[in-house]
Amino acid sequence: MIKFYFISLINIIYKETFRFLKIWIQTIIPPLINITLYFIIFGNIMNKINKIEGFNYLQFIFPGLVTMIIINNSYNNVSSSFFSSKIQKNIEEIILSPISTNVLIMGYIGSSIIRSLIISLLIIIISFYFIKYKIYSWIIIFFIITLISILFSLIGLLNAIISKTFDNISLIPTLILTPLSYLSGIFYSINNLSTIWKDISLLNPITYMVSGLRYGFIGNINFISFKIILIILLSLIFLFYIITFNCLKKILSN
Repeated sequence: MIKFYFISLINIIYKETFRFLKIWIQTIIPPLINITLYFIIFGNIMNKINKIEGFNYLQFIFPGLVTMIIINNSYNNVSSSFFSSKIQKNIEEIILSPISTNVLIMGYIGSSIIRSLIISLLIIIISFYFIKYKIYSWIIIFFIITLISILFSLIGLLNAIISKTFDNISLIPTLILTPLSYLSGIFYSINNLSTIWKDISLLNPITYMVSGLRYGFIGNINFISFKIILIILLSLIFLFYIITFNCLKKILSN
């Protein structure tokens, strides 16, 4: 039985990975174009401003840009795929199969992690052309990117499960993820905010993701403990996994 689950997991990851690689012009290229445009615009205009916490502007905002791209790609990778399966009735094949709920969830998550790591690596390679810096910790970068990808894969899957139309899929990124991303300290230092706005920023979970990835890239973590960052990320992953598991199990059991 364990062998069956393992083969099923590998097949789901392979299917989902092949899907986004097959349309690489839509899934891989756009983030690379976006990050290059950010580098060109901010490199020529904003990079002339004073350093932020000892780093030039591009060095400081780059980890936040990576965070934002990973969030969007992880969410879209799962939400669009699963919802398309619902619309095309392909989900019925999964319902009729003996695949467990955990295997199905981990399969979608695994594909998103692969996509996130591929995009992140390509973005980092591009960044070396525009930014002169030394990576502080590859291990931390890999770990935080993986956790971010897992979390937003779960959110994407959950939304795809409960959504009735494609418009519902796009509501979360438009109304929630994008505003929270821009208010998470990507383009500015939270230390420069007033006490009230600093406290409000700390209620934003994406703030901790940006800080964690910024720590991995340049060794700057502001005033947020890395232990706190991990606790928040792991707690959110656990919470959304439980919710997603229960919602998906209802579909598979019907």
